[in-house]
Amino acid sequence: QVQLVESGGGLVQAGGSLRLSCTASSGSIFRTAVLDWYRQAPGNSEREWVARVSKVHTPAYANFVKGRFTISRDNPKNTVYLQMNSLKPEDTAVYYCKMVVTTAEYYWGQGTQVTVSS
Repeated sequence: QVQLVESGGGLVQAGGSLRLSCTASSGSIFRTAVLDWYRQAPGNSEREWVARVSKVHTPAYANFVKGRFTISRDNPKNTVYLQMNSLKPEDTAVYYCKMVVTTAEYYWGQGTQVTVSS
């Protein structure tokens, strides 16, 4: 069973920065997987996609984070990062990483809380 462990969440003032990390227990799968970050805001029943990094393609971002967030991966460390700058109160959410091996095989992290105060 592959596990994803997230860290880096916390409380920050508007305009501040945080870096989230997500480390996978399996390196062989991680290296070829597509890695996503999602978030689920308070009161929302669904998670919304934030960013993606694959093995070969340019990273992609949701419009609401473009220019503020940066996704990156470190394959030797089995870790994907989400650098979040210029944070806004509306970025408050639980952030989840997702590792996609195939359309039928994917794994979620447990989530890390990000709270941005105004």
